[in-house]
Amino acid sequence: MNPSVPLRRQRDYRLLWSARTISITGSEVSKLAVPLTAITLLAASPFQMGVLTAAASVPALLFGLHSGAIADRLRRHRPLMIGCELVSCAAALTVPLAWFLGVLTIPWLIAVALVIGTAAVLFRSANFPYVAALVPPDQRTAAMAGFNASYSVASVAGPGLAGVLVQVLTAPLAVLVEGISFLVSALLLRTIRTPENRQPAPSRGLWHDVVAGLRVSVTQPVLRALLGAGVTINFFAMAYVAVSMLYMLHTLGIPKGLIGLLTALGGVGGLLGAWAVTRLAERYGENKVLLGSVLFFPLEILAVGLLDGPLWWKVTVLALTGTATGGIVVAFASCMSGIILRDTAEELRGRVNATMTFAVQGVMALGGLAGGALAEVLGLRPVILVCAAGIATAILWIWASPLRSPASRPPSDRQPDSVPLNFSTHQERQVTKRPPLV
Repeated sequence: MNPSVPLRRQRDYRLLWSARTISITGSEVSKLAVPLTAITLLAASPFQMGVLTAAASVPALLFGLHSGAIADRLRRHRPLMIGCELVSCAAALTVPLAWFLGVLTIPWLIAVALVIGTAAVLFRSANFPYVAALVPPDQRTAAMAGFNASYSVASVAGPGLAGVLVQVLTAPLAVLVEGISFLVSALLLRTIRTPENRQPAPSRGLWHDVVAGLRVSVTQPVLRALLGAGVTINFFAMAYVAVSMLYMLHTLGIPKGLIGLLTALGGVGGLLGAWAVTRLAERYGENKVLLGSVLFFPLEILAVGLLDGPLWWKVTVLALTGTATGGIVVAFASCMSGIILRDTAEELRGRVNATMTFAVQGVMALGGLAGGALAEVLGLRPVILVCAAGIATAILWIWASPLRSPASRPPSDRQPDSVPLNFSTHQERQVTKRPPLV
C-alpha cells in the first residue's frame, strides 16, 4: 500500500472496485429477471412471490452476525470472497439451465435466492475488513465512497439493462448475466496481488465471538452512536418508502413515467456524493462530514410532506431533493464505514461491521410494516411528516456523541488502530463508524 498514490491509480483497488461494480450490476439485473421468470413462466401466486422476495433477505437475518465472527477468524479474506462469487455464479447459472431442461420451479428459484443471499452475506463480512489490508488508512473513506458509487451506478444502469436483456433474451436467460457477473468478479479478485498478513485473535467459540462484536457495538460510545443513528435513519426511511409511491401517485398526482426518472436521480446524486465526500473528508475529516451530512436527512422527506402547487413545481422539488439526498446518503455511509475501520481494532472489524449491518438492514422490514400500518390510520401525508420528524432524531445520536468532541480526531491526526481499550475480562480489544444506508 502506498498512501501517496491516488486510489484510481492503485491497481489492486481498481480490481476490487471493478469486481464489486460488475457483480452488483449483475445482481440488479436479476432483481427484475427472476421475478419475471416466476410470474411469466411459472405462474407464481402472490404468496409464492412473497416467499421468493423474502428469500433474498433471510440469510442476512440467519447468518449476518455469525458471518462477522467467521471473517474475524480468517488469516486471509480474499479466498472466501472468491469462493462466495463462484458459488453464486454456479447457483445463478442453474436457472437458465433448469429452464432449458424443463425442470425449473418456484422452489428452485427460492433455493437459488437463498444460496446467493447466503454467499452475499459471507462476502460482505469478509470484504469490509479486507479493505483495510488493501487501502492505506487515510484513503479508506475514499475507498468506501467508491464502493457506494458502485451501488449508485448499478441503481441507475441495472434496471434499464435488465429491461433490455429481458426483452432480447427472455427472463431466464437474462439471469445468465448475473451468473457471468459473479464469475468475472471472482476472476478480477483472483488477480489482486496485495498480500494479507493478519494474525486473528484466538477464538473462544462462535457464540462468544458474536457476543463480543455485539458488546463492542453497544458499549463503545462512537460505535453506539453510529448504530443508533443508522437504525433510526433506516427505520423511518423505509416507513417513508413504503408510502411514498402511493403519495406521489394519488396525493401529488405525479405521472407514473416520471416516478422512475425521479428514482434514478437518487443514483445520480450518489455518484456526485461519492465524488464530493472524498474531497470533503480530506479537508475536514470524516467526523465533520458526518456531523454535517446527518443534518440534511430530514429535509427531503419534510419537503415532500409539505409539497403542494403545480406539477412543474412538484417535479422540480422532487428532482432536486432526491438528487441531493442520494449524495447525502453516500457521504454519510462512506464516512460511517471509514470511521468504523479507523476506530475498531483489526481483530473485531468483521464482527462490528456484521453487527451494524444486521441491525441497520434488519430494521428496514419493521420500518416498511410500520409505515404501511400508520398510513391506514393516519393517512399518507401525516405519515410522511412523522417520518421526517423521526429521522431527525438521528441528529441527536451523532451530535451527542464523542464524534463532536475535538478529542475524536480525524485519521490524519492519529495513529490508526492505536491504544486499544479493554472491554471485557477476556482482554479482547477495541479502539476508540451502510446503506441501501450502510
